[in-house]
Amino acid sequence: MAQDTKQDAASGKKLKIAVIGGGSSYTPEIVEGFIKRYDELPIGELWLVDIEQGKHKLDIVGELAKRMVAKSGLPIKVQLTLDRRAAIKDADFVSTQLRVGLLEARKWDEHIPNLHGVIGQETTGPGGMMKALRTIPVLLDICKDIEELAPNAWLLNFTNPAGMVTEAISRYSSVKSIGLCNAPIGLHKWLMGKYEVEAKRIYTEFVGLNHLHWVTRIEIDGADKLPELLDKSEEYSGKNVPPTEWDPEFLRTLGGYPSYYLKYFYMPDVMLDEQLTSLQNNGTRAEVVKRVEDELFELYKDPNLEEKPKQLEQRGGAYYSEAAVNLMVSLHNDRRDIQTLNVRNGRVLDFLPEDAAIEVNCVVTGQGPLPLPVTKVPENAKGLIAAVKTYERLTIEAAITGDRGIALQAMAAHPLVPSVSVARLLLDEMLEKNRPYLPRFFK
Repeated sequence: MAQDTKQDAASGKKLKIAVIGGGSSYTPEIVEGFIKRYDELPIGELWLVDIEQGKHKLDIVGELAKRMVAKSGLPIKVQLTLDRRAAIKDADFVSTQLRVGLLEARKWDEHIPNLHGVIGQETTGPGGMMKALRTIPVLLDICKDIEELAPNAWLLNFTNPAGMVTEAISRYSSVKSIGLCNAPIGLHKWLMGKYEVEAKRIYTEFVGLNHLHWVTRIEIDGADKLPELLDKSEEYSGKNVPPTEWDPEFLRTLGGYPSYYLKYFYMPDVMLDEQLTSLQNNGTRAEVVKRVEDELFELYKDPNLEEKPKQLEQRGGAYYSEAAVNLMVSLHNDRRDIQTLNVRNGRVLDFLPEDAAIEVNCVVTGQGPLPLPVTKVPENAKGLIAAVKTYERLTIEAAITGDRGIALQAMAAHPLVPSVSVARLLLDEMLEKNRPYLPRFFK
């Protein structure tokens, strides 16, 4: 495969890329990445795919994509379609960035848990579980098309919850898949600004799961910066997570720089209070995002707009697409650089099953990512990683079987759900709210 990619590049073979969820507000960013990296990733066809309910957005963002490519002068043919199979056929890369149930479903993922005094978040806790139940069957259906129509394609998934989706694909299909998140590249961008250095001078080591990781090494030009970062209250945080400060002594002794999602586990009381206040003032995060998206699509409609607007960075998923393009470039060119990805565990974390998906550093070759051994795993992190992985595996099983008993076990196993009785309440209400998207639970 590595030799094949080099031969393809030498022969001038043009690539076909399918973006499923092409009507997403993120699409201009990935198109910008394809344009910037064309010399390393020579795309002949870019297919943007969506479903009937997303056709309006696909048309708007697709026309912007065409204008961006036209301005670049590159020979990339942009195709807009609702025919997923046509887009996938003979593709070299398939990228998934979809949201089953759209932002309306996310609103209830966040709101219903809050009504019962539980964290409401789209990838963490009960909300993340519902998103997984809606999403995993759809992704596995897409994988059937890839197995049939493009068996050599790489599937790059940054549909959330990315870890669970990646694990389900790895365990229940033969598709070559890799999960992506914007948190690692976002941290690097923050470190680049903080220390005024280029990316190549930074080394970080990630340990854990998607949205549940610890950065156990942060080095600038080989110098260890982890102690000073853990000794300060300043932090890198995502747009979708409130910037609550950590307890200084707790942070100093944690053993790794925590993902901002870990706040939901380490300070759930504070985070819940912030969510409830935000809910009262601005609505759910989904409602905030919808307002941002509506503004973005108004901008995208402008026939004179020929580039990604700055306002897209307010959407909350900055650098996702840059991470995706980086990964495609490395796979296509056998670059053998290090990227933080969601991949099969193997024996990297010896306290988890070998077929579990984990988020760790990998060397990216033309044959795929090779996960690197981790040099440090904080002892205090192991229990939480194992507990959340148990919940994830139960959720995957529930998504595939539609078994309510397994779903209840999954909900009750999550560390943020306080009791079985609350788990039962949440499960019943949230399954009913998601009835249109969960036919396996309503046979």
